[in-house]
Amino acid sequence: MASIKDVAAEAGVSVATVSRVLNEHPSVSADARTRVLAAVEALGYRPNAVARSLRTDQTRTLGLVISDVLNPYFTELARSVEEEARALGYSVIIGNADERPELQDHHVRTLLDRRIDGLLVSPTDGGSPLMLDAARAGTPMVFVDRWIPGVDVPVVRADGRAAVRDLVAHLHELGHRRLAIIAGPAATTTGSERVEAFRAALAECGIPLPDAYIGQGDFQAESGRRVTERFLDLPEPPEVVFAADNLMALGALDAVRARGMRVPDDIALAAFDDIPWFVHTDPPITAIAQPTGDLGRAAVRALVDRIEGRPPESVTLPARLVVRRSCGEPSPAQRSTS
Repeated sequence: MASIKDVAAEAGVSVATVSRVLNEHPSVSADARTRVLAAVEALGYRPNAVARSLRTDQTRTLGLVISDVLNPYFTELARSVEEEARALGYSVIIGNADERPELQDHHVRTLLDRRIDGLLVSPTDGGSPLMLDAARAGTPMVFVDRWIPGVDVPVVRADGRAAVRDLVAHLHELGHRRLAIIAGPAATTTGSERVEAFRAALAECGIPLPDAYIGQGDFQAESGRRVTERFLDLPEPPEVVFAADNLMALGALDAVRARGMRVPDDIALAAFDDIPWFVHTDPPITAIAQPTGDLGRAAVRALVDRIEGRPPESVTLPARLVVRRSCGEPSPAQRSTS
């Protein structure tokens, strides 16, 4: 592998001149710059990123800590983050918190020790002292999807309240009156926000939400299965189960099928966080879709603004209802003949 000394010898200049060219210093003549760049190309020289970071105090690296890499929503989010970061000249190191606060903090600590330039986090809970300390210390940081109230950093997220209201109105129009929810963890902003949006939307339609129709999940499939089994054992089971994320919806679907029941004939199912799989289930699942790719790209741009000295802005994008056939909606053939 070629060294910086090899490049200097090939170009007929000093090592210092090569360094100035690579760091885009304006004091180098056009002729010397041309010869150095030609030597770099001919020798296939690649600068040492670690050494450069020690000189410039920048690594051109971002950290991303996501809540659950097995959740297709976060997989898509991570992909859009990586693509946008690469387009802006940054690399990304990803840590998977697996919905565990202690693992989240481990990744945050490790990334900060590696001298990343900035941090994107989808917090697993609202009480991480490490995150608060990092923000107070001036670490460039952006929360994406979820956030921690009281921590003064930009937030990039989707607002699902209007979409939840559209969903409840849609279910009401279909004739459903007994609606239950599998909620996410109350310690997360998305968990608490979706329950409150559901409750408010039901109240607008004059529909009560009994305590028995609120099940506590953890954004994992197993909790969706467990809560749905409890709903099905009630003396008066709900007509609709609304899962506050896609994995819990899949767990709910498993529970229904394990009882020999069918969606939507025996019970309807809807979900927050649309995923590509939902169009392939039988029936396709009605869901609330977030603009995941746009969120990832906006989060990277906000973080890079913060790193490069521009004022970053929080971004809120709307979610939308995607109507399919898991709540008793008519099939396309039925709609065409009606």
